[in-house]
Amino acid sequence: MVGPFFNRGLMLLDFEEHRHYRQIMQEAFTRPRLEGYTRRLSPLVERGIAGWSPDRAFQIYPALKSHTLDLATEVFMGGAEYAAPGEIDRVNTAFVDCVQAANGYVRVTAPVPFTKWGRATRGRRLLEEFLRRHLPARRANPGDDLFSALCQVADESGGIDDDDIINQMIFLLMAAHDTTTSTVTSMVYELGRDLEWQERLRRQCLELGPDPTLAELEELPDLALVMKEALRLHPPVPVLARKTVKDTEILGVEIPAGRLTSVMPLLSHHLPEYWTDPEIFDPERFSEERREDKSHRFAWEPFGGGVHKCLGMIFANLESKLVLSAILRHFEWSVPLDYEPPMKNDSLPYPADGLPVHLRPRTRVHAA
Repeated sequence: MVGPFFNRGLMLLDFEEHRHYRQIMQEAFTRPRLEGYTRRLSPLVERGIAGWSPDRAFQIYPALKSHTLDLATEVFMGGAEYAAPGEIDRVNTAFVDCVQAANGYVRVTAPVPFTKWGRATRGRRLLEEFLRRHLPARRANPGDDLFSALCQVADESGGIDDDDIINQMIFLLMAAHDTTTSTVTSMVYELGRDLEWQERLRRQCLELGPDPTLAELEELPDLALVMKEALRLHPPVPVLARKTVKDTEILGVEIPAGRLTSVMPLLSHHLPEYWTDPEIFDPERFSEERREDKSHRFAWEPFGGGVHKCLGMIFANLESKLVLSAILRHFEWSVPLDYEPPMKNDSLPYPADGLPVHLRPRTRVHAA
C-alpha cells in the first residue's frame, strides 16, 4: 500500500534486517534525545497554537494537520534554515502526496498526471533530493533535530548508508505526522463532549506553564489516561496489514504461508469481552485500579505489537501531550453531543468536515 513511497522504511523491513536497523535507530530515541526534542518542540507548539483565530465553527483537523507538519519539519529536519524560499511548503505537499497514495487506484511506476500515484512519485523524488542536499550540513553541523541524530548514529554504527538515512527519514515523517494529528484530533473531539474532563486536564496543564519538560509531562497521569482512551476509541491506524510467513492456525482457521491478512485494532478496541461499555469515553478504565488494557496482551494496540511495535511511541506521546496542553491553556471548546464526524479514508481516517468545534479563547493563559 505504501511501499513504493516509503521504500526501505523500518516498518517495511523484516527479520534480521529489521532488527539491525531498529537497534541503530533506537539511538535516535534515547532519553536525552527525547528531552532535547521536547525543548525544541515546546516553544514551537506554544507559538503555533497561540496564533489560532477561533470561532464557532473552527475546523480543528486541518489546523492541527498544518501545525503538526510544521513541527515535524522543524524537529525532524531542523527547520528551514537551509531551505530556499517556499521549499519547505513544497516538501510538506510532497509528503502529504506520498501518504495519500496508499489508496490510489491507478498504480504504475510512471508519474501519470492527475493521479495520486503520479503525485506521490514526484513527491518521493522531491523528498529524496531535499534530504540528500541537506544531509552533509546536518552531518557537519549537527543540531538537536532527529535528522542530525540519525546522521550521527549512522556514522557511529557504520551500519547504515546515506540512502537508508534518507529512506528512514521519509518513513519517520510519515509515521509521526498523520498519527499525531489523528491522536490530538480525537482528544479534542472527546474533551469537547466531556467538559468535566476538559477542565480537569486544563487545571493540571495550567500549572505546567508554556514550556513543560518531558519529565513534567510524564507526571500528568490524567493526560495519559485521556490520550490512551482516545487512542482506544479512535486508533489512528485502524487496520494493520500483515502476511503469514509460515502455515499457521488461528481459532481453528488454517492460514497458509504467504497469505495477506489484517489485524484490526479498531475492532479489538471495542470488544465487550475486554472492555467495560466499550463505546463510552471513560479514561479511568486505564487507571491503576482498573487497567482494562491488561485484559489481553493485545487488547490495546494503537502502536502495534511485537517486534514491529512503534519505535517512536514515546516521541508521539510527548508531541501529542504538548499540543493538547497548549490548546487547553489557550482555549475552551465544545462539541455537540449528537455530532459524529463523517470519516474519510484517503490515507489514515480523518473527519471530512474538518471536525468543527466551538473554540473560545481563554482570558488567562498562565497559572497565577
